[in-house]
Amino acid sequence: MTQNETTEAISLLQDLGLQEYEARCFIALNQLPSGTAKEIHEISEVPRTRVYDAIRVLESQGLVEVRHSSPQVYRAVEIAEATQILRQRYNDRIDTLETYLENTEVQEAENDERVQEIWSLTGHDAIQSRTLDLIDGAESEIALLVVDEDVLSETLFDTVHEAAERELSIILGGQTRAIAEDLGTDLPEIRVFETGLEWLTGARSDEEVAISRILLVDRETLLIGSYYPEDGGKEQAIFAKGLQNGVVVLLRRLLTEGLPAVKDPAD
Repeated sequence: MTQNETTEAISLLQDLGLQEYEARCFIALNQLPSGTAKEIHEISEVPRTRVYDAIRVLESQGLVEVRHSSPQVYRAVEIAEATQILRQRYNDRIDTLETYLENTEVQEAENDERVQEIWSLTGHDAIQSRTLDLIDGAESEIALLVVDEDVLSETLFDTVHEAAERELSIILGGQTRAIAEDLGTDLPEIRVFETGLEWLTGARSDEEVAISRILLVDRETLLIGSYYPEDGGKEQAIFAKGLQNGVVVLLRRLLTEGLPAVKDPAD
C-alpha cells in the first residue's frame, strides 16, 4: 500500500465512523500478521498511550482480536469480515437516518405550486442519481438523449432495462454514432437513434455551454444536464415538472425535434 493509498484508506475509515487513531491502528494491523502496542505505534505513528484506547474500541467493534499474553498481541480480523462489519454499520446508520427523515413532519405550503417546479443540481453523481430516480419512477414514457458518453454506466443500462420490462414506451438517442451503438448494444430490445445535432456539444467554442443529457419522463418532467468545457466539464442540471410549466413545454418541443416518434401533445 502506497502512502497515498494509506492516507485515503484512513480517510475512508473515518468516513465510516472510526476516529483517526483507530483508523491508523487498524491500517497498521493490516500491515502486520500481528503486533504489540509498540509495533503498532511505530507503524501508525499513533502515540503509544493512545494505541491502547484505540485498540479497545476496535476490539469492541469486532475489528481486532487480542491475545492475552505479556505483552498483549493484537491482530486485525480478516478483510472480508472487517468490510462486512463496516458495511453493516454504514447501512444501519442510513436506515436510522431514513427512519428519522420519514418521521419528520413536513409543513404544508400556503400555496401549492408543485405544478410549476424548477430545480437545479450540481455534480455528475447527484445528476446521475436523479436521472436514475426519474427513470425508475416513470409511469408511461421515457425519452433519453445521451450527448456525453460519461452518462453511460452499467447502472443506467440496468435501470432502463428494468423500465423496459415494465412495458413503458422508451426511446433512446445518442448524439454520436458511438454512443448510439453503445446504447443499442447494451439495450438491444429498445430502439435507439442518432441525433447528429452538433450544437449540443458546444464544440464551436470553449466558452459555449455543452449539453450532457436530456431526459423527458411521462411528458411532464424534464431534466437537462450541461457543462462548460472550459471549466473542466463539471456537470450541472435543471429539471422541471408540470405540464403547464412553460420551460417544460419549450424544452419538450426542442427534444422532440430529435425524437420523431414522440409527438408533442401541445401541438
